[in-house]
Amino acid sequence: QVQLVESGGGLVQAGGSLRLSCVASTFSTYAMGWFRQAPGKEREFVAAISWNGYSTYYADSVKGRFTISRDNAKNTVYLQMNSLKPEDTAVYYCAARRISTPSKDIYEYNYWGQGTQVTVSS
Repeated sequence: QVQLVESGGGLVQAGGSLRLSCVASTFSTYAMGWFRQAPGKEREFVAAISWNGYSTYYADSVKGRFTISRDNAKNTVYLQMNSLKPEDTAVYYCAARRISTPSKDIYEYNYWGQGTQVTVSS
């Protein structure tokens, strides 16, 4: 079993930045992803990264504004979010996939964190 703990959420004005962190109890060779869920909406893909960090995927809505990265020595994956918009408001979840290659498919992730709230005010 893998435990994932997210942190770094909060309230920020539009145009601002936040950096989310997710610490895993073990990284092994897992790909990692970030997803988000806004009130009344389904959980959606945000970004994903391969085990070695060489391959990354982004949702079109965040491409050019968000950057996913990882530090395997610290068992931590990050999501740097810049130029935030009110529509980025959601609970952000970290997820781990028992395969080294990333995926945009929510159903291909095996472990999930509890989420961290991000609120962007206009």
